[in-house]
Amino acid sequence: MTTNTMQLSGGLEVPLVGLGLWKIAIDDAPRIIAQAVADGYRHLDSACDYGNEPAVGAGLASVLRSKTVRREQLWVTSKLWNTYHEPQHVRPAIERTLRDLGLDYLDLYLIHFPVAQAFVPFEERYPPGWSADPGHPERGIRPIRVPVAETWGAMEEIVRAGLTRTIGVSNFGVSLLRDLLSYAAIRPAMLQVELHPFLAQEKLLRFCREERIGVTGFSPLGAGSYVPLGMAKPEDSVLGQPVVRQIAESHGRSPAQIVLRWGVGRGTAVIPKTSRPERLRENLAIFDFELTPDEMRSISALDRHHRYNDPGVFCEAAFHTFY
Repeated sequence: MTTNTMQLSGGLEVPLVGLGLWKIAIDDAPRIIAQAVADGYRHLDSACDYGNEPAVGAGLASVLRSKTVRREQLWVTSKLWNTYHEPQHVRPAIERTLRDLGLDYLDLYLIHFPVAQAFVPFEERYPPGWSADPGHPERGIRPIRVPVAETWGAMEEIVRAGLTRTIGVSNFGVSLLRDLLSYAAIRPAMLQVELHPFLAQEKLLRFCREERIGVTGFSPLGAGSYVPLGMAKPEDSVLGQPVVRQIAESHGRSPAQIVLRWGVGRGTAVIPKTSRPERLRENLAIFDFELTPDEMRSISALDRHHRYNDPGVFCEAAFHTFY
């Protein structure tokens, strides 16, 4: 039976199932955090760009005051937004996140995208988002030229300062990872990317296994989070695929549990998002059964190489900038 944690190259252990906090409503976040921790979640995935870190912090403060868990029992991830890639902005960015979350340190801090945008001061707009001018999104995105090496050097400094236990990247491919590994004094411990049966990314996972980089899959259930944004259609759901439904029926499980079990069975962590108490429990209850090798292969065969979270699509559609 699969263990419920992943060991990173430095020896840190990450719970394989976490709660993704993207699109968790501000008013709901404190309650959901408290419920998730009560249900057994110890891995929370946050980001400046989600716009709800103060509310997440209120939930964390509540559970830590109640002594339901100790801080060291939680794994909390957050991310450096695109507008803070210049080295002088990296430490202030994580310090703002820590204030919002009410924490002294993070367990993992990721570069959110390999995309550098013009700096936006906190007092002007926070979180800054993608658009250079949200009041006039047709004015587009303001990219700047900042080498990943410069941003990464500042990321290493926040590890040395004790602000985060480890660092990593999100939305990077093999070529960028290969380049990063050529100069990193502190190697990336984790890669977070979109992963689901329609985007299996087998070669990327193989590369990360060889380099001992942990992998977390966001949007592990596929299209669901993107339908309300107009970035997917309801019929795109992997949960309605006949092979997934057949496997779910044979195990007496939900289709979502089967897809999440497929994710952890590949050696990746998964961070499904939900605001529903019954789904919180369901998404965590995947460690008392296994999929057969044939079942794993049949789900992997659904791969369409289809990415929902693609800046090359949504930046032009929403912000009039091909990025």
